[in-house]
Amino acid sequence: MFIEHHPLPRRLCLAARAPGLNAAQLARIAAAGPDLALLEHPDSAEYARLELTTAVVAWLRAPDEERIAADLRWLAASGCTLLAATDLRYPESLRQSPGAPAVLFVRGEVSALSEPQLAMVGSRNPTAGGRATARDFAAFFARAGLTVTSGLALGIDAACHEGALSAEGLTIAVLGHGLDDLYPPENKNLAARIEAHGALVSEFPPGVPPLRNHFPRRNRIIAGLSAGTLVVEAARESGSLITARLAGDAGREVFAIPGSIHNPLVRGCHQLIRQGAKLVECAEDVLSELRISLTDQLLATPSAGAKKDASLDKEYKILLDALAFEPASVDSLIERTGMNSESIASMLLILELDGHVAPHPGGRYSRMAGQ
Repeated sequence: MFIEHHPLPRRLCLAARAPGLNAAQLARIAAAGPDLALLEHPDSAEYARLELTTAVVAWLRAPDEERIAADLRWLAASGCTLLAATDLRYPESLRQSPGAPAVLFVRGEVSALSEPQLAMVGSRNPTAGGRATARDFAAFFARAGLTVTSGLALGIDAACHEGALSAEGLTIAVLGHGLDDLYPPENKNLAARIEAHGALVSEFPPGVPPLRNHFPRRNRIIAGLSAGTLVVEAARESGSLITARLAGDAGREVFAIPGSIHNPLVRGCHQLIRQGAKLVECAEDVLSELRISLTDQLLATPSAGAKKDASLDKEYKILLDALAFEPASVDSLIERTGMNSESIASMLLILELDGHVAPHPGGRYSRMAGQ
């Protein structure tokens, strides 16, 4: 097939597996000869002039030919696009970020990578309220014309992708492993939907597993693709804070949603706000900071995070007011409202079914965001 015998795909596969080769170095290689020929024809003097690392030079001098051949066969069979930093379709926002990868593997719409993007990240084990907030905000941003970019992880990442898809918007998932397999396996169906309505992206060639040290590298791509990064729920040790730091290093905006002082999953967000991240209470806070123009139709749409006009009976409103946003037990609600346990249990069930409250372990409940 063409892809297996044409020299450029092979050279891009060499570049993709060259350890640590970045976009700036690939641009210098491209300037040194047509069709990246220097990747296949080692030249000690040229390599020294281009300041390639020892690891890159060693790989280009003695590449694993069986692995390169397998990569080419996989590319031909999968329909995956191998996108070099020298390609006009390579996203400019990423190209301008520190340490941009030399090559990206892309499944889905390559053009989605050049659309205006907002990164949304957070905890893998969020509260029900955090998950709902992520989904609602992502849907709002998608309706505003932003592509929502995240990492396909369980929890907040998945909720962000789901929210964008629910609004029929574009979403991009950046992965920390090769695109020949999907991790986590629980999100394989979600990944297929993202591929159909956006893109799956990785700098890692096929066969590369999801190792722990790959995820900070993935996070720099998420940050580099986006105009800003919004952290929804994150503990102090969360990997989401790495994405936020990398976004700041790339000169991009950093946003964080605050939460209850009793919720350990928002302490990372509070830390970011203390360090200068923009505090976000509703989706327009992000859009106004990014100077995204809203259409009249969008302005008429209730924002994610905005107060909803709930037509509830007086007793239900009293219970919601007593509930607050941190999880509370039924015993606490009895003390706060003076109602009996049977009434509270019945009302909580109805409020949960109507989407006003979220259940938590230990028989506790909290209000959903915007209620």
